[in-house]
Amino acid sequence: MAGKTKPDTESSGSLPPLSASDFRAYNRMSEQMEGFHSHFRLTWNQLWEACNATGKRPAGLSARQMIMMGLQFCSQLDFHHSIEEQHIFPVLAKKMPEFRKELDLLKQHKQIHAGLEKLEAYLEKCRSGEGGHAP
Repeated sequence: MAGKTKPDTESSGSLPPLSASDFRAYNRMSEQMEGFHSHFRLTWNQLWEACNATGKRPAGLSARQMIMMGLQFCSQLDFHHSIEEQHIFPVLAKKMPEFRKELDLLKQHKQIHAGLEKLEAYLEKCRSGEGGHAP
């Protein structure tokens, strides 16, 4: 089956055909990245819930643990995005133009990181008790 191409399942027909080997490699990357993205969504939703009107922390975590969870989230997402930008997107861009540098995904990362920097600064103030933000 090597050397044969997978049928293009997109109705637009805009995706280039993939060999069976390429399909497996790209699909494996997709599945691995989905695992990371699911983890980040779960953590973000837990942080969001803890900060909304109910103020309920997940699994009874202390305020200090929530702060640390938020700081870890910021650090891990920053690291994850650097891996995507340096190693994953260039590979994907060979077959999928939407992963090329000048397009939306890197802009999205920059927007996310602007918010992450603010969140991290806020959490650091909370951790240190600065500005009345005591854990």
